[in-house]
Amino acid sequence: MKLAAVEGEALLQQQPTECTGTQVHTISPGHRYTFSCIFGFGFLEIGALVSDSPEKPRYATVTWEGDSREVLQAFPEDVRQNLGFQLWLLQQGERPSDYGPLPSIGAGVFELRDEDERAWYRVVYLSRINDVLYVLRCFEKKSREMPRRDFETAKRRLKAVRARLAQEKKHEKGG
Repeated sequence: MKLAAVEGEALLQQQPTECTGTQVHTISPGHRYTFSCIFGFGFLEIGALVSDSPEKPRYATVTWEGDSREVLQAFPEDVRQNLGFQLWLLQQGERPSDYGPLPSIGAGVFELRDEDERAWYRVVYLSRINDVLYVLRCFEKKSREMPRRDFETAKRRLKAVRARLAQEKKHEKGG
């Protein structure tokens, strides 16, 4: 078993084992830990948050930039359900099944992918910051390349999100 510090909390990791969801256990009087399951590359990781009281898992909020929600709602039902489930996994802190990084748009930007016989569908998002996922752009495409308009829109929305976050941080510091 490996113990590592993550943002001031202890993280325990185990390899192949069964996971039954979130569980709270007492390790000594007044100290409890909460197990949350995260499935990784062919093995199971168990995260344990050590505290004086049981921790409730924090689920990320999804913030839709521009028309991204309306575009996603216009996708075919099966695609919408698949991508919605992938977003839900991200909200739970889990890894989606079909995603990839988009460093050409910016650091921390990823895409969720799905397809049907008609087109490829993408949800471009900024990874979780302060328990918020920012959906920058949703679109469908017919070729391997990302359409220039969608690329530029995602980049512009990322810039706007980062500016808002910087402004919020500055405001919190009293500046």
